[in-house]
Amino acid sequence: MIPVTTFKGKAVALFGLGGSGLATALALAAGGADVTAWDDSAASVENAATAGVKTGDLRNLDWTTIAALVLSPGVPLTHPKPHWSADLARAAGVEVIGDIELFVRERRVHAPDCPFIAITGTNGKSTTTALIAHILKSSGRDTQLGGNIGTAVLTLDPPKAGRFYVVECSSYQIDLAPTLNPSAGILLNVTPDHLDRHGSIEHYADIKERLVAGSRTAIVGVDDSYCERIADRIERAGTNVVRVSKRNVLADGIYADGARLVLARNGATHEVADLSLIQTLRGAHNAQNAAAAVGACLAVGVSEDEIRAGLASFPGLKHRMQPVGRKGDTLFVNDSKATNADAAAPALSSFERIYWIAGGVPKEGGISALGEFFPKIAKAYLIGEAAPAFAATLGEAVPFEMSGTLERAVEDAAADAGRDGSGPVAVLLSPACASFDQYKNFEVRGDAFVKHVAALPGVSMLIEV
Repeated sequence: MIPVTTFKGKAVALFGLGGSGLATALALAAGGADVTAWDDSAASVENAATAGVKTGDLRNLDWTTIAALVLSPGVPLTHPKPHWSADLARAAGVEVIGDIELFVRERRVHAPDCPFIAITGTNGKSTTTALIAHILKSSGRDTQLGGNIGTAVLTLDPPKAGRFYVVECSSYQIDLAPTLNPSAGILLNVTPDHLDRHGSIEHYADIKERLVAGSRTAIVGVDDSYCERIADRIERAGTNVVRVSKRNVLADGIYADGARLVLARNGATHEVADLSLIQTLRGAHNAQNAAAAVGACLAVGVSEDEIRAGLASFPGLKHRMQPVGRKGDTLFVNDSKATNADAAAPALSSFERIYWIAGGVPKEGGISALGEFFPKIAKAYLIGEAAPAFAATLGEAVPFEMSGTLERAVEDAAADAGRDGSGPVAVLLSPACASFDQYKNFEVRGDAFVKHVAALPGVSMLIEV
């Protein structure tokens, strides 16, 4: 835990007692703050009280005594309308912040020079975050991984000299972190997302920009117009910018030339890494992720040799294009995190012949946007509620069967792939759907896929089961 000493002896209100909110309340209390915490869920309030957190309805506080409102990132700050707790704080002139802001304040007080890499972007941020942490850990550095990737940042070990932090930041978290100042900040891309919480794509992009604008070195993907403009703007303001691209040659920066990552600097270029033999970094999207990771690691003093070794040994992010088993020419890939068509596109683009398992609770638009990848699909195995609609979309373009369950789909896809005979093929779970009709979440669905693959005769598992 990181005790939040910067509010020692001060009264702090906290709203939102989910996992990160509860961790934040405990960290504030451990640092000596007088915390009053609340949630709209009675069960969450009861759970926090059981954990030793002082709870109370924030509407009953004397807000003239409150130093800050700490808001959980899932609670609306501005759109579609501010949460009532944020309205109370603003009416009293009280700052509204989140757990990432508490972390950066603690770092600034206790170890301002300890390396801190922050990562954001609409897509790819979890893979990039995990990749950077893996490179650092594999090089023997004391590495702390947290944030939006699933570990509350204040549950990490306290800042100290020589300790590296790798923190994934959502737009919600950035919005609550006004003094965010990473050693290296990454902005991968900006595409429309979470507009219900930010009101417009322009406001969403502005929030993402704050992370790199406050960075000592900003690593910015310049393959979309929003990020291209952001890179130019913050560079003019004096930020050191490293541009990365997965599709364009850069005069200065890091770009992908096929599977090669090329560093361009001062008119010279050289290859930093070759991704062609790294199964966990397939595809153009992963070339961008890896290029950004290279830029960040170089910025905090990691050598190119250490980076190459870390890239080569990267096990992949669980449930995201994760190779889990192999039988002959068949590779089994867990992409359960692909819960909509856009999220499934990277995996479908990364393999040349696919036995595709898809379905679940469909999202708006179904899979019609994936039509460009249909020629790669040898056969589809449809499961869950979406199966009839997906079958209608596939029509005569792709052979399919109505498997119904994931277990049946894995068995049938493995059997068909084994008879293919045309060379390397992939049995790919990339559902393009939520999981809630059959599984609690995409993690449980991905774990079930791995279990069913492991039960197939003759499969060599690539991960521990």
